[in-house]
Amino acid sequence: MTSSKPYLVRALYEWILDNDTTPYVLVDTSSDQVLIPEGIASDGKVVLNLSPAAIQNLEMTNEHISFSARFNGVAEDLYCPISSLLAIYARENGEGMMFPAEESDDGSEPPAEDDKPRGPTLKVIK
Repeated sequence: MTSSKPYLVRALYEWILDNDTTPYVLVDTSSDQVLIPEGIASDGKVVLNLSPAAIQNLEMTNEHISFSARFNGVAEDLYCPISSLLAIYARENGEGMMFPAEESDDGSEPPAEDDKPRGPTLKVIK
């Protein structure tokens, strides 16, 4: 069976937009296949705003997410394999879903649990 992750990402993206909140994704930037502007990643991760007002040409396939966005006034094309996505959530309330780190297509394995840099986390509030 194919991975359910890209389907869940697309569904959550629509759900977040339908609820008038801002979709953010957390991306593991350790893969050579992740193409983002130099200097925006921190500790091997980056949070990207996928709001339609912030980006252009969004493409969400079963293999990747790609879009154009402006950084310091310069238009940049970004590319993130689905395997590099760690979470999708709403900025305003943190509602969304985290995904386990996957082995990327470039053959590198995710870092061991003890070696993972500590970065942003999602908190469940009931």
